[in-house]
Amino acid sequence: ESKPVVVKKPVAVKSSKKIELRKELFAGTVMLLQDALKKRDIKVADEMKLQAVLETKSGELIPIAADWRGRAFFQDQKLRDRPVEIVGYRRPGVPYLQALVVYFFNKKGEREEFDYWCDICAIPMYEIKDCECCQGPSRHRYRQAELPDYLFLKGSSGKKQAIDETL
Repeated sequence: ESKPVVVKKPVAVKSSKKIELRKELFAGTVMLLQDALKKRDIKVADEMKLQAVLETKSGELIPIAADWRGRAFFQDQKLRDRPVEIVGYRRPGVPYLQALVVYFFNKKGEREEFDYWCDICAIPMYEIKDCECCQGPSRHRYRQAELPDYLFLKGSSGKKQAIDETL
C-alpha cells in the first residue's frame, strides 16, 4: 500500500517588526511601460500598455504603484514624457515606486510641486477627476518648491548634500 505524498508549501511569515521606509528622490521621465520596452526592442502585449514606469537618467525602469499618489501617471498623459522628480520609497523586495510628492520643472527650469486643485473648495487632489467636495472641475496646480530637508544630510561644510544617488 502506497502512502500519499504530502508536499509542504512554504508559509509566509509576517514579521511584527515594522520596516522603516526611507523617503528618497527619484528623477527621470515617466512613460508607459509598453513605450519604454519598445525603445529597447522588446515587444509586449497590450495587457502591459497602461503600466506607468519611471525611466531614470541611468536608464533603469522603475514601475510606479497605482496608489493614491501614483495613479495620476496612469490617468493623465500630460504628466508623462517630461522631466520629473518624485519623492517616494520602495519596499524591500518590491520593485514598485510609491510616490509621495511629485515635482515638474517650468520653462525657466524652476522646480514646482504638482497636484490637482479645486479653485472653489481650495483643496488638493492627487488624481485627475472632479472635485470630491463640490463635484466641480479641478485643474493642474504647480507651486514653486524646494526639495524637503529630509532628503539631505548636512555635510561638515554646512552645505546640504543629497542622500540619494538616483539624481
